[in-house]
Amino acid sequence: MTDLQQLDDIFFSKNDLSEDRAKSLVSEALDGMDDGELFLEYCKSESLSFDDGVLKNASVDISQGFGLRAVLGEASGFAHSSEISEVAIKNAVQTVRSVKSGHNGVEDLYGNPKAKSKDLYPSVNPLEGSQFKDKSGLLAEIDAYLRAKDPKVKQVSISLAGEWQAVEIIRDGGFKTGDIRPLVRLNISVVVEHNGRMERGSYGAGGRAEYDGYIKDWKKFADEALRQALVNLESVPVKAGEMEVVLGPGWPGVLLHEAIGHGLEGDFNRKKTSVFSELMGKQVASKGVTIVDDGTLEGRRGSITVDDEGTPSKCNTLIEDGVLVGYMQDRMNARLMGKEPTGNGRRESYEYQPMPRMTNTYMLAGDAEKDEMISSVKDGIYAVNFGGGQVDITSGKFVFSASEAYKIEDGKVTNPVKGVTLIGSGHEVLKNIKAIGNDLELDPGIGTCGKDAQSVPVGVGQPTLLVSNLTVGGTEVG
Repeated sequence: MTDLQQLDDIFFSKNDLSEDRAKSLVSEALDGMDDGELFLEYCKSESLSFDDGVLKNASVDISQGFGLRAVLGEASGFAHSSEISEVAIKNAVQTVRSVKSGHNGVEDLYGNPKAKSKDLYPSVNPLEGSQFKDKSGLLAEIDAYLRAKDPKVKQVSISLAGEWQAVEIIRDGGFKTGDIRPLVRLNISVVVEHNGRMERGSYGAGGRAEYDGYIKDWKKFADEALRQALVNLESVPVKAGEMEVVLGPGWPGVLLHEAIGHGLEGDFNRKKTSVFSELMGKQVASKGVTIVDDGTLEGRRGSITVDDEGTPSKCNTLIEDGVLVGYMQDRMNARLMGKEPTGNGRRESYEYQPMPRMTNTYMLAGDAEKDEMISSVKDGIYAVNFGGGQVDITSGKFVFSASEAYKIEDGKVTNPVKGVTLIGSGHEVLKNIKAIGNDLELDPGIGTCGKDAQSVPVGVGQPTLLVSNLTVGGTEVG
């Protein structure tokens, strides 16, 4: 379990603030309110980037502060400061209480969260391990390894990042909880060139742990980035059109995250701006499709022991056997919708208010074999990895680019193809899933989700999927 005494030492012993006074100020701020909390944060982070054979950036940052929020009905008063002191919080109390004027409350059905059951990752600080020179030396070693491995390698970009975040949440009535969250990530990108043509490949991994496990496997990551680049060097144009698409397992689940996951967040559905609004209990996907958001996976990038309102994380089923059964909720939207908070109230830092956000969102495995799905396709695409994309939450329409894809011809995977984009709408994709593989994979730990100018770490995943009637944008002329 996270040691609350360790958190108290961080926030009270080293600042001009006592725990008793903090609790008293929270009670004063939230008197007559529906909800709210004091969110305390300390975060130490570091990042190193290596590009074109030299260390381009190395930084260490320490930040701390508080966010005080008072909620009444749909309105919230919020104040934050990088100064954790009695004076700063007392000033914030007056600011957040201004929300009370002219608003009517909505009864809080659930009170303070229950105590968390267990920690999902070690509280160790990854930044206190190997020395800076060892980390910078590692990046140089990766660069040299890739350049020696293949003469086609023209550029190598590597980044290594880690952070140690401590948070404590105090609510009315003296409720207190907290979390210590390590997070690391290693990313490798390779550009290769042959006969004037240049292509890119990349791979990364990370999670809530120390650096050791990811640093130990760096050759595997480097080889995978190079493999993708060399595959893309052999890619050919592909025609556009509507066709069957086989989506690979793991990271391609980012399509579900963007095109479907955001539409199942509570705020969009309370405001009826999601394509899934008013569809609770309805068949929204093919039979066999079950999608969950699970913040309780040990060590995963999107996992949180408690969310940023103090609610313990859960495994929440969103779609079960094709039927919409749940939304992801923070406390405010849950209260206004008469539902229970699901542990999805997340914020980027103390400077922001929490909102419903995903943790690790993935589709459960089915019973189909990948080879059987591919062999059933006469003319289609096998999309293995994805790059960027755009999504309209209201309509569910999306455009995603595939960073690694292949042509399927007469049931066989043939040439790699370039410039593939997948175009469609999330709710239509769900209904056009023809087969669900038995090979569920989660992404390697690289996801970051943006919403309303806030970014948080997330995880995605899925088994291999066979989807019909998906529009493919291609680059073949004529």
